[in-house]
Amino acid sequence: MSEAAIHYDLSQRARLRVALVSDTHGDLDARIAALVACCDLAVHAGDVGDAGVLSALRANDTALVAVRGNNDTREKWPPAHHSLLRALPEQGLIALPGGLLVVLHGHRYDPVAQRHDKLRATFGEARMIVYGHSHRRVFDRSLLPWVLNPGVAGRTRTFGGPSCAILTASAADWEITEHRFEKI
Repeated sequence: MSEAAIHYDLSQRARLRVALVSDTHGDLDARIAALVACCDLAVHAGDVGDAGVLSALRANDTALVAVRGNNDTREKWPPAHHSLLRALPEQGLIALPGGLLVVLHGHRYDPVAQRHDKLRATFGEARMIVYGHSHRRVFDRSLLPWVLNPGVAGRTRTFGGPSCAILTASAADWEITEHRFEKI
């Protein structure tokens, strides 16, 4: 595991609702923000784009794990928010009831045709790997660990509309609910 990873242990909770989002590029869709506000934890898989997105994800005291994407750079963030940008790790390792969730942006796992195999080989101890970068929704539950890309939670290249997923995690079961909204 990379030293740029951050570790969270929420495994002692009986049940958690986890919002999975990515690629907001500075603009969190309000319908997705409303879903996140009903969750215990928000997980952002990079290309956050702005500190305002981080604040919106923390609404209603929702806990947040967000990682840095390839577009989360000093040149693209306002200077006043550079300290928040520096605090974003490259990976998040989150112990949940029933297993480990890994979150990263995914841009270092090319070529695309081999991305899921490479992620599974690198994070074989995980129950689920969440990534972004491609802006394409992917819910690959064919093997363990599951590999998911929740799609774009903002407005940039949504390929059909903003989307996210909600994971309900307990020691006995993990359930994923997919959400896609009409493009505005």
